Amino acid sequence: MAKSAPGVGRFRSAAPHYLAGRQPYAGRLFRRVTDLVGLGPEARVLDLGCGPGMLAGAFAPLAGAVVAMDPEPAMLRIAEQTFTALNITYRQGSSEDLPGDLGRFRLATMGRSFHWMDRAQTLRRLDQMLVPGGAVALFDARGAKEPSDEWQERYAALVRSYREHDDAHPRRGSPEWLPHEFVLLDSAFSSIEAVSVFEPHEVTAAVLIDRAFSRSGSAPERLGAAAGRLARDIEALVAQVSPDGRLREVVVSTALIGRRPGEADA
Repeated sequence: MAKSAPGVGRFRSAAPHYLAGRQPYAGRLFRRVTDLVGLGPEARVLDLGCGPGMLAGAFAPLAGAVVAMDPEPAMLRIAEQTFTALNITYRQGSSEDLPGDLGRFRLATMGRSFHWMDRAQTLRRLDQMLVPGGAVALFDARGAKEPSDEWQERYAALVRSYREHDDAHPRRGSPEWLPHEFVLLDSAFSSIEAVSVFEPHEVTAAVLIDRAFSRSGSAPERLGAAAGRLARDIEALVAQVSPDGRLREVVVSTALIGRRPGEADA
């Protein structure tokens, strides 16, 4: 049985809102990463902290097998229901359960999950599990700020006002927090490159409510009665900014790829 990871349960009520609310990864990004790291029909992918399966589902048709792992049962249930490719195996567990009996992989992916882990220790464990030439890829997707759009800052401030006492999340803004690329530079995977794809999307109040509820600090279970007030405040904000209720958002999807020195060019 997988060990209980720190923070299990924090995303239980956030899980149903994740796929609808979070910014999507660009399809072109997966194809580019596939080419860079040499995925093929014999390659295996480990999606660590898989959440509702966005990365596992994207890489399933690009690799031979995918193992998707997450400590939160609610996330795994949604992933299994949504991404049903036969070559995806779902496992409950966290980075603390590595390497376990999972075998070897060509690629280890993490999407918006690496910051929850002991990052240095996780990379040491993955070094034991990735085949020669293998890679770690850290994925993210977020809205790019356009000078003419103030709604993003107003929305972020609004959600932050409801989660300002969320002290269980790692303080990535603190002076002691190292960006992921510097953690990779101090690991076995110190040969680093980044790939970014920009795409415009349309969002509505419903999407932005799901986005707020998909975050651990503003998940419905955590907010309690305040969840309804937050939803109404988001609807009011969107109505003020856009009479037709639709907002433009440019999403930048990124992959930070780390490989062992000398293997990237092999």
